[in-house]
Amino acid sequence: MWKVNPFKYNRRPSAAVNIGNVQLGANNAVRVQSMANTDTNDIEGSVNQCIRIVDAGADIVRFTTQGVREAESLKVIHTNLRDKGITVPLVADIHFNANAADVVARHVEKVRINPGNYVGSIKIGDNSDYTDAEFETEYQKIRSRFIPFLNICKEHNTAIRIGVNHGSLSERMMNRFGDTSRGMVESCMEFLRICREQNFHDVVISMKTSNTVMMVQTVRLLVDEMEKEDLHYPLHLGVTEAGDGEDGRIKSAVGIGALLLDGIGDTIRVSLSEEPEAEIPVGRFLVSYIEDRMNVDAIDAEESNNYNRYEYSRRITHQVGNIGGENVPLVIAPRDGGFATIPDFMCVENGIMNAEGKIFSVFKSSEIDQLSACKDEIKFLKLSYSDLTEEVLKTLTESNNLVVLLSTNHKNGVGEQRAFFHKLLNNNCKVPVIISRKYAENDIEKLQIKSATDLGVFFIDGFGDGIFLENEGKISIEAINSVAFGILQATRVRITKTEFISCPSCGRTMFNLQTVIARIKARTSHLKGLKIGIMGCIVNGPGEMADADYGYVGAGRGKVSLYKKKECVERNIAEDEAVEKLIDLIKLNGDWHE
Repeated sequence: MWKVNPFKYNRRPSAAVNIGNVQLGANNAVRVQSMANTDTNDIEGSVNQCIRIVDAGADIVRFTTQGVREAESLKVIHTNLRDKGITVPLVADIHFNANAADVVARHVEKVRINPGNYVGSIKIGDNSDYTDAEFETEYQKIRSRFIPFLNICKEHNTAIRIGVNHGSLSERMMNRFGDTSRGMVESCMEFLRICREQNFHDVVISMKTSNTVMMVQTVRLLVDEMEKEDLHYPLHLGVTEAGDGEDGRIKSAVGIGALLLDGIGDTIRVSLSEEPEAEIPVGRFLVSYIEDRMNVDAIDAEESNNYNRYEYSRRITHQVGNIGGENVPLVIAPRDGGFATIPDFMCVENGIMNAEGKIFSVFKSSEIDQLSACKDEIKFLKLSYSDLTEEVLKTLTESNNLVVLLSTNHKNGVGEQRAFFHKLLNNNCKVPVIISRKYAENDIEKLQIKSATDLGVFFIDGFGDGIFLENEGKISIEAINSVAFGILQATRVRITKTEFISCPSCGRTMFNLQTVIARIKARTSHLKGLKIGIMGCIVNGPGEMADADYGYVGAGRGKVSLYKKKECVERNIAEDEAVEKLIDLIKLNGDWHE
């Protein structure tokens, strides 16, 4: 039975699945894919965009397929691409319409279905609990509809993706398990057991949510459940509604990167609210950065029994000044700069300075004997895992005013810094730890992806009381500071700016997503701490933005519905009035400030 090794990159052995001329899983490279955002009935536009995505380096391309008409259109798109010598596998994305899945499975290499809405509920509008008999009745209804689809896929050598979305769990699963990772896993396992029973093995799985912490924990839980049942299907990774620009890249690298570091994942899609071909270079760089850890020796460390990879629990630390304890994780800036978001501390020539101008001393591991003579209320001690001797560990455990600046130069820096935290846990040492990483990048996108991958996983796992991010390249201090705060926001441990939960756009989108996002951001970016969902359609919209404070959702061509939390408060607003109406709604609820 395979198990994650937190101290060594150890890729999960998955089964091989053929998707046209591309093989997924087993010893194959992690495949990078994207999704077209054209109307699938626009044959020429869809073909041209697919070619652009392939030219950008995509291994697989997906198209939305709302109904039978779109299924037939995808058949024509497939033929036109093959006539042009484009052999990339095509995937049909199905929501709600099982009939469309039956049709399109004859024409493409893979079909993605969503267990949450593959068949309708037997208790529509009924909020009472499912009895065991009703739960079983709906399961039999799923089987009777799903098995004929699998038979079509067998006949045409078509693979499937069972794609569970947090935002569209079935009423039955929500009723039994709630809005939880367990509900997502059970929804998936039910379909996997049918596939195994029917001797159908060309299966890929995804578990997606816009919440990076939940996404990582859910996939980990699913892998554990599959291992228990001797199932080894390859996994598709992605963070839904990641957004655009810096936020989209950081959020995707945090969620996807954390799982790739675990060795989990056979194909990825970075969901950006941008042109789909922009997703491919980001995905390629992320995969290559993770794979740099291949063949690196394991770090000698012992995993702590006090750590749970399936459930968030922040490591308990004692408070030193405003660091650790119940305080939100902080940011240390490497030097002064023109900051939009003010860092908590800043490096100066003779130490680290807080926001009030007070300077605290910084010690190296070789200077540990000088700590007792220092009278600072906060003492910063630079350490790496190799410095963590029994003497140093004793000092950290007994002191009440030390803060560790944890650095690493190891090829597997995440593994080495993990080893440090696990040793602290195993010795009940509650010293606060700020995670320090240094890069040498001139490209801000590369810094975003690398640092979000290296640092984000620690905050998902409840480790770390702050970030100290340095870069020796030509990137401004303000940009570095923005990345540090962005990582904390993406891991949901500290909210310092408006969070925009926006979908990546597809053929279902009811408006120009990039234009609308820009308009809403221009008007609302100053509302620090609010979450605003911007969704192109209702398929995943209300569900994926369930924890957003406000939602802007495409309701039809030229029409928008507005949400407060999960409640739709205004329907079918004209698109040209919708942004102002959204602002009015925010003001009405007292969340607006100039």
